[in-house]
Amino acid sequence: MDRLFYVGVSAALFAAFAFSLNFVVPFIIGDYSTFDFALIRHVVSALVGLYILFSEKGVMRHLTFRNCLQAIWLAFVGYVGYFLTVTGAALFAGPVIAPAFLGLVPIVLMVIGNQRQASLPWRSLMVPLALVLVGLGLVNGTAFTAEGLDSESLWIGVPLALAAVGLWVWFALSNQAALAARPDMPSGVWSALILVGGGVLMLAFYPIGAAMDLFRLPTLGFGWSAAGKLYVWGTTLALLATVGGVWAWNIASRSLPVALAAQLIVSETAFGVIGGLVVHARWPTPIAVAGVVVLIAGVVLSVRIFYDRQFASGKTVLANE
Repeated sequence: MDRLFYVGVSAALFAAFAFSLNFVVPFIIGDYSTFDFALIRHVVSALVGLYILFSEKGVMRHLTFRNCLQAIWLAFVGYVGYFLTVTGAALFAGPVIAPAFLGLVPIVLMVIGNQRQASLPWRSLMVPLALVLVGLGLVNGTAFTAEGLDSESLWIGVPLALAAVGLWVWFALSNQAALAARPDMPSGVWSALILVGGGVLMLAFYPIGAAMDLFRLPTLGFGWSAAGKLYVWGTTLALLATVGGVWAWNIASRSLPVALAAQLIVSETAFGVIGGLVVHARWPTPIAVAGVVVLIAGVVLSVRIFYDRQFASGKTVLANE
């Protein structure tokens, strides 16, 4: 059981790192739009998902209409929708402010998850929760003072960041419930269905988006000389952030209580802030460093508390119970 616990923790941390890469997307794709990037990324991810489905033995029994419909819905909520709101937030509010707001996700998930599953007494979670709140406050305050943004950009970026929070919480809880209702379905198959669902949605949206002039590919060109950088980054993040992130989160969802997985996903904020600083090629302020350190301390303490109170004592409460 110790191995299951550590696998779940590692998977959740990797998922947090993978998802944090969304914050730097608008700053690495040149003149192409985030919609162009999303199209390439989701199509590549869907192709990987199809490969997984066709290479898995006995997969046909899992490809029911209900399962496919549920996977497409989850892809819409936490895959396409989350990506677009996160990248939009990063574009309008900056790559530091956006992940700061996304730090609300673990707080909401932890409260809802522990309320549902009663994983631990609330008093045991107060200290790590306080550390996370303090860390988010430090990072958040630094973000707003460090970014020279006008009020118009903030009025667009902040609501998009809050929408991303709502979509991710919705996805995490719905995905956990879907996995719990399908104990015989391998995590890889379920992940593949969601990946294919995301690709189908983006392909269906392309004609509408092209008519609205949201895509730059038709005007800038599909050729390698023009769009090579877009293809490289799209494929790289499709494999690392999308395929890897969805797969890792599903493993964490089946291996850990929701309240612990939520605490671990707070590291997405730390990864996102670090990525934002790298994009802008500047050193963090002392307050930013303190905020990230406090966030990490809250995560480490959460892991220790859950291990000591549940896993070490043999009283395991898994996310799908």
